[in-house]
Amino acid sequence: MPLDELPPPKVELSDDDWRARLTPEEFAVLRRAGTERPGVGEYTNTHTEGVYTCRACGAELFRSTEKFDSHCGWPSFFDPSHSDAVILRPDDSLGMRRVEVLCASCHSHLGHVFSGEGYPTPTDQRYCINSISLRLVPAED
Repeated sequence: MPLDELPPPKVELSDDDWRARLTPEEFAVLRRAGTERPGVGEYTNTHTEGVYTCRACGAELFRSTEKFDSHCGWPSFFDPSHSDAVILRPDDSLGMRRVEVLCASCHSHLGHVFSGEGYPTPTDQRYCINSISLRLVPAED
């Protein structure tokens, strides 16, 4: 579904405001649907307990209890932290059908979700998320 068909974002900024808030690399992924290289993201192999928020707007997206090692090169989760944390929409770029994952709060690009790959997760889904789209808020001891 095109962006103009999505529910309105709770956080809406101009491109100039997003550029001022984000690094060029963050802007390229979050606001222009780029992808970071596999295996380089800071959260790919992280096992710290906590909550993963949107790097652009701070909305809660995923919890460490739903993170698993998929060995795909990006952080993987089997479910968002709550049902309305993300928006899913078809993505036909790159000549294939995928499902894009957006932050429901600001419509920033997070990554893609894949189903039916046989992962031993409760949902049989893999939310393949760019580390650069996330910020980990560690759990308090």
